[in-house]
Amino acid sequence: MPAQGRRDALKDLLRAVASSKPWSLLASSHLASRIRHSLSARIALVITVAALVILLVFGVIIASQLRTSMFETRKDAILADASLRFSSAQSVFSSSTASSPAQVQESARGALASLKASAAGAGATNVALLRSEGATASLRINQIEDEQMRALITPQMRTAVSGGGAQWQSVGIRSSDSDKVVPGILVGTQVQLPRAGTHELYILYSLSADQAQVDVVLRVLVLSALPIIVALPIGVFALLHRLLLPVRVTAQAATKASKGDLDVRVDVHGDDEMADLGHAFNAMTSSLQDTISRYDELAKLQQRFVSDVSHELRTPLVSIRGYSELYRQGALPTDEAVATAMSRIESESKRMGQLVEDLLTLARIDERRESKLAPFDLFNLAVDASNDAYATAPDRAVSLVGLNEEVAPTSATVLGDESRLRQVVANLLTNAMRYTPDGSPLEIAVGVREEVHGFPLSVLEVRDHGPGIHGEDRERVFERFYRTDASRSRETGGTGLGLSIVAAIIEQHEGRIHIEETDGGGATFVISLPFYPPPVSDDQLMK
Repeated sequence: MPAQGRRDALKDLLRAVASSKPWSLLASSHLASRIRHSLSARIALVITVAALVILLVFGVIIASQLRTSMFETRKDAILADASLRFSSAQSVFSSSTASSPAQVQESARGALASLKASAAGAGATNVALLRSEGATASLRINQIEDEQMRALITPQMRTAVSGGGAQWQSVGIRSSDSDKVVPGILVGTQVQLPRAGTHELYILYSLSADQAQVDVVLRVLVLSALPIIVALPIGVFALLHRLLLPVRVTAQAATKASKGDLDVRVDVHGDDEMADLGHAFNAMTSSLQDTISRYDELAKLQQRFVSDVSHELRTPLVSIRGYSELYRQGALPTDEAVATAMSRIESESKRMGQLVEDLLTLARIDERRESKLAPFDLFNLAVDASNDAYATAPDRAVSLVGLNEEVAPTSATVLGDESRLRQVVANLLTNAMRYTPDGSPLEIAVGVREEVHGFPLSVLEVRDHGPGIHGEDRERVFERFYRTDASRSRETGGTGLGLSIVAAIIEQHEGRIHIEETDGGGATFVISLPFYPPPVSDDQLMK
């Protein structure tokens, strides 16, 4: 199909689409705002534009193929018709008896008029007779042509006709009453006139009827596509609006959450990506709630900790200041009174120093400083601790026993900071001796226990036979500065941080400490640490 025909088809489709005026809707500020603020509307618009482009491309292809098919069919018919017309005209010219130029001229005009009239049914609109440029006959007649035909018969066409045979070319025919141009086919050949020699005979065929048929088909296609063009964005928008409903709900919930409402949750249905989004949002808000709750709890603990530290430090400072004022004012008349005051000042200073040291220990543990981890045996630690306890309190019976009556104390290897864990056992023994009656026995139990099959634990227990620890105190006794009752008061010499340090060290070793009741009465502190298999020696490997 000629390029001009394809351009015309594209123009026809664009004109038809533009006639529906879809772009006037987009000019609406309300619609433009809706599109900017709606993901569904933007996606629907993109899909619609893409669909329109696809329809336009297919329309152009169909129009091009339709025009090409109709043109080829019509061209073959026109060439066949023109061949017959040329043969008939040549017969008329050959049978003419005209002898003078005027007679030949008149005979030629009559033959062309008859040819034009007879070919009109085949779509012919005009004819022309031109003297060949290479003609040598002495008798000349005037060329028979009008202004339109003169413009359509190009030098290239005349050159092709002079070569012999029927020749054709596509032309655009302009209507006399309008500027509209319709496609046509110009066919030409050489004929012989009596006494006038060689001439060129041209017949102009109009394809306006064929163009009208193509236009009708294109309009039908466009009209058929209009419902799709209208329904497509509506359908796509409705579908996307439904599919993106969970996103909008989640966005609304997120807005509420950003304003502090962390109790908001979204309803989740199905198991697709949208459901995953809902689950993720609900998990996020739950996590935020838990985190904020922990922060609130930590803030309260911090506030209480600061208050406790201030109180614990204030008490010895008041005592030190009081005795210092008495000494400065001369209110200590005897050497014995001065010695008593100095002893109290020294005692309170030591207690304050111990408090500061315990606080520094907790701070180091809280900072998660790297410990010197190495494998060692809790059994050896228990032996040393029992010996140290006996040396400190010879009146105490300190026994090294197994975890139950049926077994003896056994090796229990762990991977940890030995100095820290020795501090743990020392604090527990000191605590037991401080808060149990003088002379009451103590036991240190050590061994390996499997609470879960396949996961052995190295266990060390410190058992006393005092009043024990009961109820809420078992859970809170590891809190900083927490004291169970009057018997566990600061007057006994403790800082209230010993068990807190114990719990922090055990947690640092990924272990667990809890309190059980001792058989016969008392408290048993149970330490459970991950079992670490002892290394295999070279002798064992040789065996």
